[in-house]
Amino acid sequence: MGVEGVSIAIGCDHAGLNLKKSIIEHFQDKGAIFTDFGVETAQSVDYPDIALVVAESVAGGESSYGILVCGTGIGMVMAANKVPGIRAALCHDTFTARAAREHNDANVLTLGERVTGPGLACEIVETWLDASFQGGRHEKRIAKIKAIEEKYCHCSKL
Repeated sequence: MGVEGVSIAIGCDHAGLNLKKSIIEHFQDKGAIFTDFGVETAQSVDYPDIALVVAESVAGGESSYGILVCGTGIGMVMAANKVPGIRAALCHDTFTARAAREHNDANVLTLGERVTGPGLACEIVETWLDASFQGGRHEKRIAKIKAIEEKYCHCSKL
C-alpha cells in the first residue's frame, strides 16, 4: 500500500510527545498526510481526551487511520476502543502490527514511548500501514465485534 497520500489522525499525551514527533517526521517525508490532534508540550494531559478525538476522526471517516502514543500505549488503546467502529491495537513489534491489520482490521495503532524506541516504532507503523485486511475467515470475527458494539452502545452507525 505505501503511505503516500494516506490520511492519518495522530495524537499523544505528554508521555508520548517525542515518539509522536518522530513518527510524523519520518512518515511526512514519505508523503503521509497527518492531522495532529496534539499535544505539543510535555504539560500533563489526560490521554482519554486525545484518544477520543483521534478515534472519532477515524470512525467518522475524516482520517483513514489513527495513531495514538502515550507512555505505554495501554491507556490509549483502552480509551480508543470505546468508540464504536474503532478497532485499536497496541503493538510492540512488527508481527503483531501485521496481524492487527490482516486479521483484526485494526484502524487505530497505539504505541508506548516508554516501551518502544523511535526506530522500531517507525518500523511498526510502516508494517501496519503496508498490511491489509485479509477478509475471509476473519470477516465473521469482525462482524461479531460489531455485534458486540451494537448490543452495548445502541449506536446506529457502526
